[in-house]
Amino acid sequence: MDIATTPAIERIARVLAGERLSSNAQGEQRHAGPEVDETWRDFVEQAIAVLKTLREPDEAMERAGDVAVWQRMIEAALERAADGQGESAIEPEPAVLHDGP
Repeated sequence: MDIATTPAIERIARVLAGERLSSNAQGEQRHAGPEVDETWRDFVEQAIAVLKTLREPDEAMERAGDVAVWQRMIEAALERAADGQGESAIEPEPAVLHDGP
């Protein structure tokens, strides 16, 4: 299994920023990568809200794996964000530009 090197909060915030900016989603820009690099921090609070929502798995998630492990993983991501490692302390990774979904 691959392990991401970018904190979960940053990855979620980047998705939210891309959703707002990219024409591949709801935005108007064909190549929104540079703008996502500049603005993803504006979406950190929303990313934290998403993670807080995911603390409690649904029934399908419960059937798929260990709920206690899931909850510890989500809490670890939230603690990292609370320590400032989920936003300003990290260097943004360069965006990958593509035309498709």
